[in-house]
Amino acid sequence: MNYPEIAFTKEVKTLQEKFGSRAAYARMVHSRTTDGLSEGEIDFIMGQDHFYLSTISESGYPYIQFRGGPKGFLKVIDQTTLGFIDFEGNKQYISTGNIKTNNKAALFFLDQASQTRLKMFAEVEVVSLADRPSLFEKLSLADYQYKPKFIMLFKVQGYDWNCPQHITPRYTQEEIQAAFKGHLEESERLKEANERLSREIAKLKASNG
Repeated sequence: MNYPEIAFTKEVKTLQEKFGSRAAYARMVHSRTTDGLSEGEIDFIMGQDHFYLSTISESGYPYIQFRGGPKGFLKVIDQTTLGFIDFEGNKQYISTGNIKTNNKAALFFLDQASQTRLKMFAEVEVVSLADRPSLFEKLSLADYQYKPKFIMLFKVQGYDWNCPQHITPRYTQEEIQAAFKGHLEESERLKEANERLSREIAKLKASNG
């Protein structure tokens, strides 16, 4: 698989040539061929609680949809295949309908805390839950409330990491709590110490009154 070979179409190459970046990107094409996802990509994907899915409609317009769930809801089945359970939602079925007529899609992963983003091309298959019960069981999510509708399988065709430029760091509540855990514990300890001292002072005042 090779992400630049898919992304760098004829018109894209023409513009790269015009603006002086073609030579560098031509070298990139030769260096980016891979057999599949490495441990780095797998660990990153499994640590995400959301991604963006772009499909192409019959009108020719792209459609981007946010997909979220608990960390690791999008599972790595093997080095070239990802999968997740598509939850029941507003019943518009736009992404699903688009995939029925054009199974090519783009996935975009963004981790703002680490200023990291991963982009990916894939071919998508929408699978009935009843058709693949063992796969449904493998992709099922424990301790998370959801109503399953379909299974979506992604056959990865290429991927590339983006630079961190212009990504504003943002943190989840869980990440903030982890970062300030020591400070919060110390604050709680000092609060308890203050309350204890206040009680002792009150007792001294009462005994001297």
